[in-house]
Amino acid sequence: MSAPRVSVLLPARDAASTLGAALDSVRRQRFTDWECVVVDDGSADDTLAVARGRAERDARIRVLAAPRSGLVAALERGREACGGEYVARMDADDLMHRERLSSQAAVLDRRVELAAVGCHVRVVPRAGLTDGMARYERWINGMTDPDQVRREAFVECPVVHPTLMLRRELLDRHGYRDGAGGVSWPEDYDLVLRLLATGMGVGAVPRRLHLWRDRPDRTHRNDPRYGRERFTACKAHHLARGLLAGVERYVLWGHGDTGRGLRAALEREGRRPSHIVERHPGRLGQTIHGAPVIPPEALAALAQRGPLRLVASVAGPDARAAIRHHLDGLGLIETEDYVVAA
Repeated sequence: MSAPRVSVLLPARDAASTLGAALDSVRRQRFTDWECVVVDDGSADDTLAVARGRAERDARIRVLAAPRSGLVAALERGREACGGEYVARMDADDLMHRERLSSQAAVLDRRVELAAVGCHVRVVPRAGLTDGMARYERWINGMTDPDQVRREAFVECPVVHPTLMLRRELLDRHGYRDGAGGVSWPEDYDLVLRLLATGMGVGAVPRRLHLWRDRPDRTHRNDPRYGRERFTACKAHHLARGLLAGVERYVLWGHGDTGRGLRAALEREGRRPSHIVERHPGRLGQTIHGAPVIPPEALAALAQRGPLRLVASVAGPDARAAIRHHLDGLGLIETEDYVVAA
């Protein structure tokens, strides 16, 4: 038998109450040339029985039973079993719109410069939706093109992992990993940043084609690997190998909570700020960790001395927009001369 065009990669653990609906949403796809690789990660409930029951009804569903070893190991086991040209991620408690696979495959067929493509989401249930999650949903659903995804990549993960469809050859080349250098961090964010580092793009279908379930027991809420400091460590790791590769000194704009955290993480990567840009009048003229604090207006003269590498790390979209406006006015190019982070 020939390989399917799309392999749906679906890890599951203790998901008996939701897995059946998730698989049914895959089975309802208008696009029919797919397989679904379900990896049961040592579930203690009836997840494996539910998966096998759906596989008996639809031969396109394949079930792999594995001892409990964690999400990254389950993803890797499933990835190795995928035979499709494209691999579409799916979570065991989410639902696909019936046009998701067809829409994403069409984009990858047409846009050969893209490594992967996500889509917009609707977070469910709406009852109890936190302000933070609502803001993230709006931000994610504002991503409409690969350039925007690249610009926003160091603010937060700019695409929801279970919405991704990736070229299998690239996924096989990079794989999933549980951090680097002895530090664990989010495997999904790490993969997106590694894909972007290849120079290829990550796009987004600007339609809500995925129902993304937010639960109090969700891994991203409870696993230390997804804590704020681990996201920051991941950003610093990739900044040190991207924008800041080959330089030891950079300019840091912002030294609030987000800026301090990123500065400390970058120091662990051997990168220290030469200057810190601040608007707070009480900090101007001071020295922080050996770096003089300067106002934004001083950047023009600093830029005339030689090429700048600048990392802006501030909270809030309005502050980030103002910084971009200022830096663009100096002729600096985002992602080449500077990166805006959070």
